[in-house]
Amino acid sequence: MQSLSSKLLEKAVEQFASLPGIGRKTALRYVLHMLRQSPEEVKQFTDSITALKESIRECRQCHNISDEDMCEICSDPKRDAQTICVVENIKDIMSLEATGQYRGLYHVLGGIISPMDGIGPSDLNITSLLERVANTPVKEIIFALRATIEGDTTGYYIFKKLPRKDELLVSTLAKGIAVGNDLEYTDELTLGRSIVNRVRFELNG
Repeated sequence: MQSLSSKLLEKAVEQFASLPGIGRKTALRYVLHMLRQSPEEVKQFTDSITALKESIRECRQCHNISDEDMCEICSDPKRDAQTICVVENIKDIMSLEATGQYRGLYHVLGGIISPMDGIGPSDLNITSLLERVANTPVKEIIFALRATIEGDTTGYYIFKKLPRKDELLVSTLAKGIAVGNDLEYTDELTLGRSIVNRVRFELNG
C-alpha cells in the first residue's frame, strides 16, 4: 500500500495498523470512518481509550481487570467463594463467563510455565494463588489451562505446591477441548460442558 497524501492520515493509519489482526487497508477504513464522525464522537472514543489506560486496575485477589481494587466477580456475594478456577489469562475468564455454567471465582496466572519462552513459576501469579488456598475456605481448585505440555506442566507444578491437599478437590476441564486450543477459540457449548463435567486432576509421574 503506497504512502498517503497526508502525514496526519498516515500516522493515524499506522497506529490502527499496530493493533493485532489489523492490516493497513482495514486501518485506513477505520481512520476514514473516524474522519466522518463528529468531533464529539471522536472525543468520546479517544477519551474512553485514555481512561482505560489510566484508570484500569488489577483485582487484588484474582488479577482480573477491574475498575476497583476488587473485581465485580470477586466482590459478588452470589458467587461460590469456595471454588477457584485457575486460568491463563483474562480472555479465558470472558470465555468461561459466556457459557453461563460457572458460578465460582477465578485466579488469573498471567501465562503458563514455558522454559522455551523464558517463563518460569516466579513470572506467574502462583504465589498469590497458594496464599488464597491457604488463607480462605477454598474447597475446589479447577485447572482450566490449555491442553498442551506447557499447560499440563503448569497444572502439575501448582498441584504439587498446593497447601491443604487432603481437604481440596482438584479438578480439570473434561475432555472435549482440542489439544493445544486456547479457551477463547472453543465454542461456548463445548466449554460449558467441559466445566460442568470436570474431572478429578490426576498427577502422573
